[in-house]
Amino acid sequence: MTVKTLAVRTDTLVVTWTDGTTTSFPTIWLRDNCPSGLHPDTHERLLDLLAIDERPVLTAAAIDGKTAVLSYTDGHTSQMPISLMNAHRPGRPNGDAGDIPAQLWRADHGAQNISRHASTPILTDDLALNIWMRDTAKFGLTIVDQLPNDTDSGVHIAKRIGFLRATNFGTTFEVINKPNPNNLAYTSVALPLHTDLPNQEVPPGYQFLHCLANEATGGGSLFADGFAMAEDLRDEDPEAFRLLCEVAIPFRFHDKTADIRVHRPVITLGAKGEVIEIRFNAHLAGIFDMAADIMPAYYRAYRTYMAKTQDSKYRLTLKLKGGEMVVFDNRRVLHGRDSFDPSTGFRHLHGCYVDRGEFFSRLRLLANTATAP
Repeated sequence: MTVKTLAVRTDTLVVTWTDGTTTSFPTIWLRDNCPSGLHPDTHERLLDLLAIDERPVLTAAAIDGKTAVLSYTDGHTSQMPISLMNAHRPGRPNGDAGDIPAQLWRADHGAQNISRHASTPILTDDLALNIWMRDTAKFGLTIVDQLPNDTDSGVHIAKRIGFLRATNFGTTFEVINKPNPNNLAYTSVALPLHTDLPNQEVPPGYQFLHCLANEATGGGSLFADGFAMAEDLRDEDPEAFRLLCEVAIPFRFHDKTADIRVHRPVITLGAKGEVIEIRFNAHLAGIFDMAADIMPAYYRAYRTYMAKTQDSKYRLTLKLKGGEMVVFDNRRVLHGRDSFDPSTGFRHLHGCYVDRGEFFSRLRLLANTATAP
């Protein structure tokens, strides 16, 4: 879009675009975003906002090719790129390649319809990487298959995105039945649907679980879209939804070397009221300590959401095979497993995490070099 005219008004510059639409830019915004106030290499802001007038006064505005030349009463002149003004019109947020709307799903989506992607193209081709990552962001759950039978192969996929997230369980972890476990994942018992590490200030984002062996009887993997359950709760029981959004509860993990705890709500909303995070783990929920007068209502709300995690309407069930890796948004998709009998065969999954920030940073960079459908 190009500019047709510029009109100086009190505290405002009115831009008329060639399509006939107009945009009002407050002069304080224009002065704050003058390119001269940015470091030429890092593009970080250097301007001290308090060093300029609260209401900068424009004396003139003119178009010079692809630039708006803006003159102020304090003697400052801005060379403002028209492309910058067009991309950042007030009231219209800039496009974000990392902003991929969640497509909610339930059991009728079918485990056979979980999006699958071969490992080799992801490792070697940015377009394949972009397509897989967009699917993972959209559904919160994908499967990467044809992985070599070694613990590093799944990590290599994760590192195509960014840095691994270290936790008190390490940078990577082995999901096996072992003696003296400090987490139920390291046993053979059934694990109800949950999100990992809700006791962390910021729970890990995307989880990678690479199946190296799954020969034991049982041990099927369970997945459910926590956002879908939350949105259904919003429609069916608004008061329960409100309580799970507003009332923080304690989450805690502790063993001989760590005692990590926070108070957070089960459901977190974004700026537009959309669900952006689920923290649900009945094993790591602490003793509820909200005021006694709201406790019965809260327990009812909590049980209502818990009932959805046990409702077959929401669950996908599959048994991972060697060479398959499930990748999912740990702050959206709840996961669990059926119990298994370790005497009937070996079960071994290798896991790691990549935070959401790293994930969406990679998507934005890929948008500059690859185009996905």
